[in-house]
Amino acid sequence: MALKVEDVKTVAVIGFGVMGTGIAQVFAQAGFNVVARDVSEEYLKRGLEIIKNGPFGLYKAVEKGKLKKEEADAALARIKTTTSLEEAAKDADVVVEAIFENLELKKQLFKELDEKCPKHAVLASNTSTLSITALGGVTKRPDKVVGMHFFNPVPVMRLVEVVKGLATSDETVQLIKDLSVKLGKTPVVVKDVPGFIANRLALPYLAEAMRAYEQGIASAEDIDTAMKLGYNMPMGPLELLDLIGLDTTLDVLESIYRETNDPKYAPPVILKQMVRAGWLGRKSGKGFYDYTKK
Repeated sequence: MALKVEDVKTVAVIGFGVMGTGIAQVFAQAGFNVVARDVSEEYLKRGLEIIKNGPFGLYKAVEKGKLKKEEADAALARIKTTTSLEEAAKDADVVVEAIFENLELKKQLFKELDEKCPKHAVLASNTSTLSITALGGVTKRPDKVVGMHFFNPVPVMRLVEVVKGLATSDETVQLIKDLSVKLGKTPVVVKDVPGFIANRLALPYLAEAMRAYEQGIASAEDIDTAMKLGYNMPMGPLELLDLIGLDTTLDVLESIYRETNDPKYAPPVILKQMVRAGWLGRKSGKGFYDYTKK
């Protein structure tokens, strides 16, 4: 019998970085028990601090009057952490993987999850570009492997791309759609193609903005102002890149470029150089803008 949204009690989140913490937070706020797993206690402690006091965290929402303190306390109490994959997987009804964008690492993880999770569990990936079909192919439950791609910052952004691999069942897709709605998100269903919908359309725009900056066509501020005022964008492209993370952007562009050989996804040289310099955007304090002076 296919899993229904009302059957889902426990969600395992594997990877407790920027995306994993946001995913754990929204599930906990929606009433689910969450077990978050990462490779060290340090990462887990840092992740809990982001959930508690980060810019989109529970107690920041309390300060802004968007959440009652008792609701924040209750959500936090639903989140358990562990460094053990077996501990995270053993009672999971749904798993959401949010580790590095590396296909081989993810395939190894899905193979292990397939062995350790209950037979009924659905295995979802937060990947922004990689093949859901390939992840399902290393498991004995490819019909229960699906993409659940959230957008950063997860507590704020409403979109979830539900990615249907070649073997993903309609019942699994429906479950993830229903879960997304319960989280207060809006799901869209997309085939398993490089970049899915949002990144496939947005990345050529962001890459062209970087090339304009690289060629000295205009300053970062003027490029961003032109797009905000000329096209009513909430953020300029270079501001957005700093928020996403330049290392993340480089990984995604390289992944799509490898799959498609389409030059519009070729990473600009300036992006590669900035990542090599450690200028990763907001999280490192410097990207197209200097955040150490703000």
